[in-house]
Amino acid sequence: MENISIHTSRRIEMIDITRLVNQAIGKIDIQEGICTVYCPHTTAGLTINENADPDVVHDILMKLNSLIPAHEGYRHLEGNADAHIKSTLVGQSVQLIIAHNKLQLGTWQGVYFCEFDGPRHRNIWIQVT
Repeated sequence: MENISIHTSRRIEMIDITRLVNQAIGKIDIQEGICTVYCPHTTAGLTINENADPDVVHDILMKLNSLIPAHEGYRHLEGNADAHIKSTLVGQSVQLIIAHNKLQLGTWQGVYFCEFDGPRHRNIWIQVT
């Protein structure tokens, strides 16, 4: 298992971690397999989406914020209930195919870490089979 450490800088953001995941796979030195990328946090998540146009990330975050506003009478005492809900919708893991020691992604795809309760120090775990 490999670990990626990330420091987020805003409360809500999406960070393209494709390069970091490929670097971790390179350390494992496997030519073909399945890569599971997992986020062990309840207020963050992972997704695959377009990484060519930054407006896509902007639009995703804008829509999540409009659907799940930060303050809406939630009962959770820590004040981050919206982050838990967003994390649940996005999910904590993605699985990807590895071929020739590299992630197999579509032309416009990237792997994103989604921060919903930052800024924080976060970990991402990578397991290859």
